[in-house]
Amino acid sequence: MRRLRPALVLLILIGQSPARADPPRPRLRDWGIAIGSLPPGPLDAITDVPGVRVGHVTITRGVTVNTGVTAVLPHGRNLFREKVRAAVVVGNAFGKLTGALQVNELGELESPIVLTCTLCVGKAWDATAGYLLGLPGNEDVRSVNPVIGETNDGFLNDIRRRPISEAEVLRAIRGARPGPVEEGSVGAGRGTVAFGWKGGIGTASRRLEGGTTVGILVQTNFGGTLTIAGAPIGRALGAGTTSSRPGGGSIMIVLATDAPIDHRQLVRLGRRTLVGLGRAGSVMEHGSGDFVIAFTTSHRPPIADEALNPLFQAAADATEEAIVNSLLRARTVRGARGTAQALPLDRVRRLLQDHRVMPPGGAR
Repeated sequence: MRRLRPALVLLILIGQSPARADPPRPRLRDWGIAIGSLPPGPLDAITDVPGVRVGHVTITRGVTVNTGVTAVLPHGRNLFREKVRAAVVVGNAFGKLTGALQVNELGELESPIVLTCTLCVGKAWDATAGYLLGLPGNEDVRSVNPVIGETNDGFLNDIRRRPISEAEVLRAIRGARPGPVEEGSVGAGRGTVAFGWKGGIGTASRRLEGGTTVGILVQTNFGGTLTIAGAPIGRALGAGTTSSRPGGGSIMIVLATDAPIDHRQLVRLGRRTLVGLGRAGSVMEHGSGDFVIAFTTSHRPPIADEALNPLFQAAADATEEAIVNSLLRARTVRGARGTAQALPLDRVRRLLQDHRVMPPGGAR
């Protein structure tokens, strides 16, 4: 065998070494900022609800394809056989959410919740249906109700190509895991834009007295004026997009809890997430699809309505924080019709300090 010269060996080794990763961008609590008075769960994520798992597949091809799939599962067993109580809430219905009618008619969820891009909904539905039909024990099943949510990522993504495959949807579902949740420009959040800046996937949770947990995951792709903990950040920042400006877009909100509540109470709880959406700066514009999918992993008898108030606060606060996390964690993406810049952290930090939102020494 011919011996390689030392210089050539060095070049080969350099080419194979991993690229230096950028330092992680902060979450809101890394800056010492807390939304509301309730504490978060250990991960401050939807997966703080026991059993809940999340999977992402991020799809990029050159500059023009920026999209993905995010799957949320209430548990890791056969969902068709072990359904959970659920409800869908609509803030503004300019969007495509498959399975919503049956969820609200029967008050239960029998499918992974799959988030993707608008024109990818059909492919995601078919892949999810195939996943459910293929589970052991479902051999005689003749009807399934896949729940597929979407936002329109057509500014950064060549959405007309519908660039997801069955394999990628199945990988997101089968790869869903408990534990920390990746945020920002990942999964179904890869091509999204929020408040004129790079949006994405965000999550947060609240832990109530007695151990009950409310967790939120969002796919942010909507307009408005960014507000962080009451500070009008968006007015000072303007927008961070180039080329043709994206439209108002949409948001998908997934709420998970282990509170013993029924379908009617889940509807009421889901509505409170829209309080957090409004606090963050959205007015649910004409072209925005604003949807909430709420479920509980509990099968115990429901609590009294008078006991719901702490859950209402948890839902509003965790939604607001998850939205902010989706922007703070997102990185700049150059795409099909322009570029969506990541929030400029130094400017945002200074503005939060000017509005006395950030505690002294809170920024890291």
